[in-house]
Amino acid sequence: MHLDSCRELKRSLRERATSLAVGTQVPWLAVGVERTAPHTYVLAVRVRDTASARPLLARIASEARDEVDIVEVGEIRALSAALSPEDLSPEELQKSQRPLVPGSSVGHPSVTAGTLGAFVDVGGAVHALSNNHVLGDSGRARLGDAALQPGVVDGGTDPQDRFGELAAMSELSTDRINLVDAAIARLDPGVGHDAERYPGGPITATAEGPTEDAAVEKLGRTTGHTHGRITAFEVDGLRVNFPHGELVFDDQLEISGREGAFSDGGDSGSLIWTREGRAAVGLLFAGSRFGGPDGTGLTYANPLTAVLDVFNARLVGA
Repeated sequence: MHLDSCRELKRSLRERATSLAVGTQVPWLAVGVERTAPHTYVLAVRVRDTASARPLLARIASEARDEVDIVEVGEIRALSAALSPEDLSPEELQKSQRPLVPGSSVGHPSVTAGTLGAFVDVGGAVHALSNNHVLGDSGRARLGDAALQPGVVDGGTDPQDRFGELAAMSELSTDRINLVDAAIARLDPGVGHDAERYPGGPITATAEGPTEDAAVEKLGRTTGHTHGRITAFEVDGLRVNFPHGELVFDDQLEISGREGAFSDGGDSGSLIWTREGRAAVGLLFAGSRFGGPDGTGLTYANPLTAVLDVFNARLVGA
């Protein structure tokens, strides 16, 4: 179907979710847009358990005239846990890195570990970018708390491995729709950083708007450098398990891995960029237990433009 028609159907289904689900027992349902061919789109439906949702899924498929891609994904959870740029292995990324480099292990002192995704400029000062649930302890931290590299699970201790302090974090609410899971830590004086040390070279741009069916890459603390593609965008109603409860997110990106999982626990905070054009497109924050073309799970990311807007920041080097 046409992109505008797909968006309108998605909006209508969201507004009528309660009435459509009468007589069914559905834990949750996320709905987005998936590109299947040039100028051709289908409704992307993601459900925790298809068995309990069959009546509702049949109604949705009927309204979409079967132009729908339904995937069972199981539980989605927040993914917290000197080489050349082409050879940044997870083993090295989990060690102390000075200067700081993208993809390395970071975290709040009360968090196991996540990933330093990128460096951003806020008011002329350089900050490290990751998730709130990595640097901000899911909103429970205080501004000024230490940011560690490596993270605690990788041997980081405060103050020995402190590289900066928590400067800002997006709100994470269990009572309303969330759009981003992000936090920034201002680098301490004298702490160096290398903003260009990504596999293949620096990230040269920030993608504006949805990047449909694009081949993408990421560099993360746990799985290192992986490749995938965007399988859905503008995903609404995505329910993600955090340490302090289940949160709902709208307008998210979905990525499937190429030849295996795109991410795993500890990759939260990774920057995602397009292979063509090397444009930063998303900030990785969650993943499903299974689903995707090979069943190894799906990855979810905040659109990077939304993340940068929260902090009035720009990506260093792009």
